[in-house]
Amino acid sequence: MSTSPYGGRLPNGLGLSVEPRPGAGLVSVALTVAVGGDADPAGLHGTAHLVEHLMFPRAAASDGPDGGHVARVEGAGGFCNAETHRDHTVFHTTVPAGMLTEVLEWEARRLLTFAPTESVLRTETSVIAEEIRGAAAAGGVWEAALAALHPGSRDAFGTAAELAGATTADVDAFFRRHYRPDAMVLSVVGEVDPDRVAASVERFFAGLPTGPAPAPAPGSTPAPAPARTAAPATIRTAPLPSPVSGAVLGHPLPDPVLDRSGHLAHVVLAETLGRTRLPRLTRRDPRIVSARVTCGYHGQWLGGAAPDLLLAQFATVPGAGPRAAADGWREVLTELAERPADPAEHRRALNALLLACHRRADSLTARSVSLGRTALLFPTAPGPDALPGDLARVTPAEVSAAARALLSGPCSVTELTAPTTPTAPTAPTGIGENR
Repeated sequence: MSTSPYGGRLPNGLGLSVEPRPGAGLVSVALTVAVGGDADPAGLHGTAHLVEHLMFPRAAASDGPDGGHVARVEGAGGFCNAETHRDHTVFHTTVPAGMLTEVLEWEARRLLTFAPTESVLRTETSVIAEEIRGAAAAGGVWEAALAALHPGSRDAFGTAAELAGATTADVDAFFRRHYRPDAMVLSVVGEVDPDRVAASVERFFAGLPTGPAPAPAPGSTPAPAPARTAAPATIRTAPLPSPVSGAVLGHPLPDPVLDRSGHLAHVVLAETLGRTRLPRLTRRDPRIVSARVTCGYHGQWLGGAAPDLLLAQFATVPGAGPRAAADGWREVLTELAERPADPAEHRRALNALLLACHRRADSLTARSVSLGRTALLFPTAPGPDALPGDLARVTPAEVSAAARALLSGPCSVTELTAPTTPTAPTAPTGIGENR
């Protein structure tokens, strides 16, 4: 489907991965930076998210007739966006293949000329405040489970009140400290010539600063790292408002670097439960209206390093409470823990996951993001092309072991409380989606 990626590092430390796709007609460029919400300074929760927004400067007089970064990309017939995670930030752009040189120049330009003004800073903090409100209205269930299972952890959205006090000096110091070539990978996928890409990247990105990372400014040290102490068996969080009554149960996932096979067994477990076991549960338990399970950061498995979560979300009839959800969840886990899935059921789950792998590989944007994310977060793991084979090797017995691990490990329980007057659900706002 594609040739093996060309990879290497520039003298300044910038990682480069190029994967030719002859005949694609398009090219996708992803810049992945090894910094996210976990690095936010104390008292400025959301700085990584804010810097991501500031990498998309609005059009200014100095930009000339072609406008700002987004206008230039869209004027070329492409699109661009970005995401801030706990442990990384990724910027991706997809354009016709003939525009690659210009896109690489634009990407380097916004790194080399990062200097947000006060007015732009205040505009973007207002935009992020709206995203934070949207995320809260959508539930915040992932964030609640993360905070319960890993005390000290925080989401990557930020806190509007803290960001309101951010200054241009704050964001400039954060950018200079973390947006360094040795903490970045540039991934290029599409109809390209690797040697020409490498030459263009060296030309445009060679000027990125090197040398020791600047010391953090006084009072700007990151918030404490997430605690890794043993959690109690069940942790109740504060209830969250929801369009429907129910509950969310959260479990920590095995570290995808230290225990890759165990992590992937939990991915297959989630697919098996969501595809066959939870639908059966809703048919036989009148208290449960619907149930679904997601694996990984906001449903993106292998979308981040540890800590990460598996979440089971239940909608229940009024008055059933979290007990119905907990009972049903333990029931389906116990079924798989005591008796592995038969070959047909196991194969259906694997096939669905393998199809997802192939869809990721076929999308130029998803592929470029995956290459950069793997290089930065999972440097000792095999590349994304090894993932289908690794998944296919997961056995029903390993999935049963994953179910037993969930039953015996810590679990967060978040009650979802519906309003007395029904309201329409609010769609979540993606972290860092600037469009």
